[in-house]
Amino acid sequence: MEKQTTRASEGMAGLAKGLAILEAFGPERTQLTIADAAEEAGITRAAARRCLLTLTDLGYLAHDGKWFRPLPRLLRLGFSYLRSDPLTQLAQAILASVRDEVGESVSLAVLDGDDSVFVARSTVSRIVSRAVTVGARLPAFCSATGRVLLAALPDDEVEAYLKRVNLLPRTPQTNVDAAALLATIRQARADGYGVSDEELEPGLRAIAVPVRDRAGQVAAAMSVSTAATRMDADVMLATLLPALRRGADALGNMMAPVHGTQ
Repeated sequence: MEKQTTRASEGMAGLAKGLAILEAFGPERTQLTIADAAEEAGITRAAARRCLLTLTDLGYLAHDGKWFRPLPRLLRLGFSYLRSDPLTQLAQAILASVRDEVGESVSLAVLDGDDSVFVARSTVSRIVSRAVTVGARLPAFCSATGRVLLAALPDDEVEAYLKRVNLLPRTPQTNVDAAALLATIRQARADGYGVSDEELEPGLRAIAVPVRDRAGQVAAAMSVSTAATRMDADVMLATLLPALRRGADALGNMMAPVHGTQ
């Protein structure tokens, strides 16, 4: 307890507020007003204004008098992670190999808070979805990678997640019933794979498998997304799942156990 108190007292409240504002931007929210930023970050408008103007002065945001928008300088933060994280460095060649085998785009995601976040990707020339890109955050409950990552958690943590998050439908097919979702996540745990069939985006099917390190701990999820018109669910399981599992095993065998595991 004493260590936590000391660490909290040494924290920089202003930096925390600025980061909270940056995290409010996303594919569905590309611009913010001062009022928007204050609401999203849970801070006063005065504090939000100071943070936004500081980020603008530093070149991270642009301001037209009302709206604040991200500038390319923000990409430096993401690229720093991608260049330093050993998982993404190890994964790229394997993702490319699976992509070449199945002829579909292959991605790697990790669980960050309540979202599945894509940290690496190897694409084919055709665009299946603009929502699935490196850095994209998807709701874990309705994405294939998210279901696989949630399946690695104990049931009590999954139940707490389902009570905590806002289960908003993304398409008419999205399952938003907490009890049914818990059963789906348990099934993904038993099967060793998870699917999302037009629940995240109309016309988009995806399948994902866990990537386990050498200690057997789930470190990420590897997925393939495809157009529903090009491949039905049965064919997806028969053709994509074996290649995904081989790729996940190859990546997992290259990963040292997380520090502290036996």
